[in-house]
Amino acid sequence: MTRILIPSGALGLGYDAEALDRGIAAGPDIIAIDGGSTDSGPSYLGRGVSKYARSSTKAEWKGLVAARARAGCPLVIGTAGTCGTDSMVDWMADITRECLTELGLSARIATLKCEQAPAAMAAALREGRITPLPAAPEVDAEGVAACSHIVALAGTEQIAAALETGAEIVIAGRTTDTAIIAALPLMRGDHAGAAWHGAKVGECGALCATHPQTGVLQLDIDATGFTVAPLAPQAACTPQTVAAHMLYENSDPFILYEPGGHLDVTRATYTPQDSRTVRVEGAEWVPAPAYMVKLEGARRAGFQTILLTLVRDGRYVANIRDWCAQIEERHAARVAARMGLNAGDYRLELRLIGVDATLGPLETAAPAAAEVGVLAIVTAATQEAAQDIAKLLNPLVLHHPLTPQEDQPTFAFPFSPPEIDRGAAWEFCLNHVLRLDDPMSAFRLEVHDA
Repeated sequence: MTRILIPSGALGLGYDAEALDRGIAAGPDIIAIDGGSTDSGPSYLGRGVSKYARSSTKAEWKGLVAARARAGCPLVIGTAGTCGTDSMVDWMADITRECLTELGLSARIATLKCEQAPAAMAAALREGRITPLPAAPEVDAEGVAACSHIVALAGTEQIAAALETGAEIVIAGRTTDTAIIAALPLMRGDHAGAAWHGAKVGECGALCATHPQTGVLQLDIDATGFTVAPLAPQAACTPQTVAAHMLYENSDPFILYEPGGHLDVTRATYTPQDSRTVRVEGAEWVPAPAYMVKLEGARRAGFQTILLTLVRDGRYVANIRDWCAQIEERHAARVAARMGLNAGDYRLELRLIGVDATLGPLETAAPAAAEVGVLAIVTAATQEAAQDIAKLLNPLVLHHPLTPQEDQPTFAFPFSPPEIDRGAAWEFCLNHVLRLDDPMSAFRLEVHDA
């Protein structure tokens, strides 16, 4: 049996310190925590930076470094620094050294780097070693080469290689959310289906429980299944909360694809052990004929300037879509006449906050809004062009009347100047898999004593 302590869904979200102490007292075999995600968009991968503040990351990590020393077990973080680039692995390693120094501790650190050279990935695409996943964006070799950062998602094989070095702390670049949890149980011969299924359930800490914000989760994986329980006293796992997590960030509630195969939970059973604990058995791990890892890549899509207008007049609120359509038409004519740009040279979005800014055409509700915020997003090849295009939009969103014969209206800008440069805008351009003959061939493992 392997006992895994999961402090929270991601480093930076916080965790219940008393529940963590309870987990340490229970004698974990490993402490595993995720460090990132693509949830917040492509900018972090595009720039190679963390979403979370360094101060917050250090404060939480320092607590885990100290907890690891008390528990006497490995501490593993995956997708270091939100995006898992090589620079973020180094960033996390620097934080770790600071924490060790301040705590008066030493440790063996293994770093696993996952970044791929864009030119090498462009060549792999030409050679047919990279294939798209369903609904992947169309991309050619030149588009791949234009990426600022490309990462491969490590699986259990790479995490196991890091643990086999005897490392007490493992800092991994981009990994699948489950790999850092499933690796040790698989190394120790626990049930493969249970290891992967338990890892999927536990990937976000107490999100599989009734009080997800408490964070801390204990996962026991053995020869036939796994047992899961939150460690905060007010939280509880139920068969429903545990089974439901297969739906989280997964298009199929029964199948989960990972490097080297897929998890099938079609025959899984969920049995309450007591009021807070659930026992799960029946999942299967199905090996794949070829070993593949997912690639994520981001490239610059241009530069953006945004502008926010507040519309409160009832008649304009009621006719806000017509008003925006008129402005878009007039604005396009001005940009063409004064800047010589056509529709393919830039992009203008008018998002209606309070109407359908989140879902757009998928919105089904019809709210009776008292006011609408019109958020204009201009994307162009340069920041200067985006700023100029936004300035041409300024008088239209401030004064455009619904009909030519009516008095000129005036709406509200909450900022002066209203045009706000966002800088570079990024887009994901890889949702593909890379075939590997050797699982370690795309990854680099180093060991440091700190």
